[in-house]
Amino acid sequence: MPTASENTLFGMGNPLLDISAVVDKDFLDKFGLKPNDQILAEDKHKALFEEIVKRNKVEYHAGGSTQNSVKIAQDEPDERERVETGVTAKQLLPSDVQKAPTLLSSRGITHSVIYQLPTKAHCAVSSWMIQEPHKVATFFGCIGNDHFGEILKKKAEEAHVDAHYYEQNEEPTGTCAACITGDNRSLVANLAAANCYKKEKHLDLDSNWELVKKAKVYYIAGFFLTVSPESILKVAKHASDNNKIFCMNLSAPFISQFFKEPLMKVMPYVDILFGNETEAATFAKELGFETDDIAEIAKKTQNLPKDNTKRQRVVVFTQGKDDTVATVGETVTMFPVVDIDQNAIVDTNGAGDAFVGGFLSALVQENKLEECIRAGHYAANVIIKRVGCTFPEKPDYQ
Repeated sequence: MPTASENTLFGMGNPLLDISAVVDKDFLDKFGLKPNDQILAEDKHKALFEEIVKRNKVEYHAGGSTQNSVKIAQDEPDERERVETGVTAKQLLPSDVQKAPTLLSSRGITHSVIYQLPTKAHCAVSSWMIQEPHKVATFFGCIGNDHFGEILKKKAEEAHVDAHYYEQNEEPTGTCAACITGDNRSLVANLAAANCYKKEKHLDLDSNWELVKKAKVYYIAGFFLTVSPESILKVAKHASDNNKIFCMNLSAPFISQFFKEPLMKVMPYVDILFGNETEAATFAKELGFETDDIAEIAKKTQNLPKDNTKRQRVVVFTQGKDDTVATVGETVTMFPVVDIDQNAIVDTNGAGDAFVGGFLSALVQENKLEECIRAGHYAANVIIKRVGCTFPEKPDYQ
């Protein structure tokens, strides 16, 4: 099996600094937090991030969906980094926000602000699965020129991810605080700088574009369509023109609902598309597939127009405990997930993201599709037995 070289995997997305700490009820009450909740920071929470650091012993780690994916593919986790937030964007969405984008303005928020919350898996899994060599993964994203940004850079380096951040002064580094009380976690995210990535100020720089050109596999979560679709298109077109592999994730139902136009502009360049059963159903509805059969949805998605005809599109839909659906050549194949005692399941947050990270770790080592899916299932199986997206020191995957 070929060994992945440095900068083989490229990811671009929304970086957050995860801050975890054990707090007391008084701390939750002060900021109006519930013991087990996931919210976006409001004005009343702005002081929380500095105060949690001052008042408590905290653990920091590099987060954000895509950054986690490449990290998972890359390296073993730091022994100190055992508490993960594991929040999904869908958990943070009020049901009425999913129904109509016009409701967002009444809340004083935008799509890009509301939907970027990370799960703790993609990057961490790929790094964790590959182990060596270091810096297989490159990551681009936006942070603030501040103290938390410096910590995030350090944590990315410790995870052996070759992170190149666009640093700006208008917004602070995005953060996600995990306020732990007993077995409960109250999650508060301030996306801030994560929404401020600028193609012309970072991706277009010659030194950065050289790193893009060096990669062979590219992965970007659909969430980034709300931030810089023009950056996604530039990377996707490069991959297509050079017969490299461009991967994307549907990420959440709202992407297909409210960002269908930029999504479909990128779709012709997508070689591998990930999603879960809910995201697949929403995508099918938005495109008028007129079917709720997930295998048929996968096939219709595979057959959408494609720029690089040298590579047939692969569509991979996970379904929780049910079989993973994937297009293999001209057929749609069901891949059973790893059997697990339901009593052993601790936390399913991040399982889908862990699947992607495991998949990418095998993909950059030029494994066949079946092996990539098996690696994805393994990573997800490990994740759901632990709190948040945490891992043993080393994988025992064979």
